[in-house]
Amino acid sequence: MARAGGPDPGRVCVSVGPGAREQPIFTTRAHVFQIDPSTKKNWVPASKQAVTVSYFYDVTRNSYRIISVDGAKVIVNSTITPNMTFTKTSQKFGQWADSRANTVFGLGFSSEQQLAKFAEKFQEVKEAATSARDKSQEKIETSSNHSQASSVNGTDDEKASHVGPADAHLKSENDKLKMALTQRHLVLAAPGVVEGARRGSRWPWPPGSPPARAPSAANVKKWEIELQTLRESNARLSTALQESAASAEQWKRQFSVCRDENDQLRSKIDELEEQCSEISREKEKNTQLKRRIEELESELREKEVELKDLQKQSEIIPQLMSECEYVSEKLEAAERDNQDLEDKVRSLKTDVEESRCRERHLKAELRSFLEVLDGKLDDLHDFRRGLSKLGADN
Repeated sequence: MARAGGPDPGRVCVSVGPGAREQPIFTTRAHVFQIDPSTKKNWVPASKQAVTVSYFYDVTRNSYRIISVDGAKVIVNSTITPNMTFTKTSQKFGQWADSRANTVFGLGFSSEQQLAKFAEKFQEVKEAATSARDKSQEKIETSSNHSQASSVNGTDDEKASHVGPADAHLKSENDKLKMALTQRHLVLAAPGVVEGARRGSRWPWPPGSPPARAPSAANVKKWEIELQTLRESNARLSTALQESAASAEQWKRQFSVCRDENDQLRSKIDELEEQCSEISREKEKNTQLKRRIEELESELREKEVELKDLQKQSEIIPQLMSECEYVSEKLEAAERDNQDLEDKVRSLKTDVEESRCRERHLKAELRSFLEVLDGKLDDLHDFRRGLSKLGADN
């Protein structure tokens, strides 16, 4: 028997052709290896030469398998699940782990293109297997929810009026059984019917009624067999009805559990919505903080630029200080020179005033001298006139 999760790894049941259960969708050739089960490190060749490795799609199970056969020996029979991963370990070698077979398969290809095509097909098949699993889970959940809802909706009268096909069939069979039992009881209720029938006598018809032939023993035996069959059918139907009631009770319990889980999930959803609102508020705060940080960063960049300018200027400051010291020394020297010049000017002014005084004194002496000279000149002129007169007289 194959396991419930997939086909039996020990046997391969593949049919190809019109109406086949599995169809090949991709085929290539490669050397097949399996991991050493004792060391879990070394590769053990599963085929002496390159063999055919194919992807098969099972239409009825909606599953995918990788199958490789070397002669009459099955060396690869791996059902692909969504958890599997095909890994390229080198340019021409790839491997994948199969937990169901409890081994790791390796394939060595003759070219990189073949390895790339096989890996690409593995990914496609893996995605298809994932999609098929999701769809089957959705169908199971939908049917379960529908059956649970139908088993608990409405009152008891509504449940009785909305019974399923199995309950309706049970009810119709019970009605038929009751009608048959009623007819059999009416026939067998007359005294001596069965005994008379066994003896071949006639039915004890009431007076004035037309006589008729009594039923034969074969018919009575047939009716007894039918009655026993109907009783057995009734017992089976009763058992099925009890099982249906037990299933309904189980569905009710499951629905109650699901309803509790639904309430818990709703409370969790409310909590998550509150957390989401808090997260949104925190995001807004973070956005504002980011803007503020960006503004501060821009200001910091501007301050850094200013600091760099100041640093450049600070590098010039020693030169400026030296120049200032040089200028201050020159200024002090100039001030000293100015002081000396002022002293000289003051001395010169004193000298000028003294010279002016001497000039005025000289001018006064010169005027007196001139006056004396004028007098002397007048005297000399008079003397000359006197001499002239004396000469003229002589």
